Order: sequence, then structure tokens, then C-alpha cells
Amino acid sequence: MQVLVRDNNVDQALRVLKKKMQREGVFREMKQRRAYEKPSERKTREKSEAIRRARKLARKQAIREGLLPAPPKKKLPERKPPLPQTSGPAG
Repeated sequence: MQVLVRDNNVDQALRVLKKKMQREGVFREMKQRRAYEKPSERKTREKSEAIRRARKLARKQAIREGLLPAPPKKKLPERKPPLPQTSGPAG
């Protein structure tokens, strides 16, 4: 994994690195490896993860094909328009 630091902006590069690691599942894997996981528990977990992935893929496919309605989009809160600025007293 590689992240470029531009203009000595380490904070930005660190944010990008964390986002990439999150997407790759590094943090989840580190958390799982903190404690020993029995092989039977591992098999059960991996099977349930595979089922979840398959269901998600099937749901997305059904939405694309029009068999299921698309989930409602989240509405962003409305922004209030800025107040008109008045100039000082005319003189």
C-alpha cells in the first residue's frame, strides 16, 4: 500500500492511508487477530460472511434488473440561504 505525501502535508496523507486501510479491511483483521479464534468459529464466521456477500450481490443485481425497488435516497438537510448584507447608514 502506498500513499504520496504532497507539499509536506502529512495529515492529509495519513487520512488517505487510514481510508485505504479501512477499505482493505486491515483494521477488522487486526481486531480479529488480537485473540485466538477456534477453527470451528472461523469456519462459521467465514461462511456467514460469504452468505452476507452473496445476499448483498443478489440484492444489488435485483435492483439493477428492476425486480426490487431501489432504497430511498437520504435527504441532505436544507441549508438556509445567507442573510442579505446591509451597508451602513447612507450619508
